[in-house]
Amino acid sequence: MIGLDLCPFAQGVYRGDRVRFRVSEQRSAAALQVDLRAELLHLHEVSAERCETTLLIHPWVLTDFVEFNDFLGICDATVAELGLEGEIQVASFHPQYQFAGTQPEDIGNYTNRSPHPTLHLLREASVERALEGVADPDAIYEDNILRLQALGHGGWRALWTPP
Repeated sequence: MIGLDLCPFAQGVYRGDRVRFRVSEQRSAAALQVDLRAELLHLHEVSAERCETTLLIHPWVLTDFVEFNDFLGICDATVAELGLEGEIQVASFHPQYQFAGTQPEDIGNYTNRSPHPTLHLLREASVERALEGVADPDAIYEDNILRLQALGHGGWRALWTPP
């Protein structure tokens, strides 16, 4: 993500040590929702100077992309239930991520691929501040696709293969 500059905002937050990484050991979607709730509340309660964003990594549950994608509705409902709509949003990353209308191996899907299923909890105010300096926010996604097309599948695999 940072090395390929797929998210132009990630580097500063990461280098500033304001990313919380949490690995869930849960084995069911219901138990993962408990962890999600806890992380949403934590992000809500802590200052952005201490923690800007959270990555909730869950390697043991929702490994099937369709099930993971269905769970995103539960994520949105949990955000709403906690009264955090407009404050925190959930972005999604998965080893088999696939945008609607694409083939599984379309290189564009790799913008949202990750080693393990991951829920990215983002402060909406942070996203809005980051986008203030961007003339065309849609260009970020379009540039990412072009960057990955130039890299190709071989270049992508090389990034994941230990030397």
